[in-house]
Amino acid sequence: MTAQRQERYVWRPGIAVITLLAVFCAAYNDVASGAATTERIITNRFSGLAIEGFDPVAYFVDGRSVLGLPEFEAWEEGVVWRFHNEGNRASFLAHPEIYGPQFGGYDPVDIARGVAVAGNPRFWLIAGERLYLFGFEANRAAFAADPKGFIGKAQARWPSLKRQLAQ
Repeated sequence: MTAQRQERYVWRPGIAVITLLAVFCAAYNDVASGAATTERIITNRFSGLAIEGFDPVAYFVDGRSVLGLPEFEAWEEGVVWRFHNEGNRASFLAHPEIYGPQFGGYDPVDIARGVAVAGNPRFWLIAGERLYLFGFEANRAAFAADPKGFIGKAQARWPSLKRQLAQ
């Protein structure tokens, strides 16, 4: 075998390994991006924290968004929640249905449209003694103008969207 032919054979296994690695990475990215959109509660896929680590009780108690602390964590509904203090943690554990964001933290305006878009913990509103997170400030403003209308439409569409998110 000539030297040129030997060089060609050396590169073929290397090319095959690189190709397999590229296919694996592409498949992994598809799975990872799917995981971010198949959650019933908005969760940071890197940290595992619900609503980006913000304290859901602080919206009610302090009237503002407050980051929770690692020493005050709780596991509820399959995700880790953080709280600013032990009192907030205890309140949440006693009544997660009240203090947790409605629709799993998805934007209720988009839910009403039939689309699950993650809410941002910095764009929030309390309506009817429940916490709602929004993807955009414009959605928060629209919701504030007609909360009952959006809540009714979102509640009608949420069961179907929730089933899709669970798949």
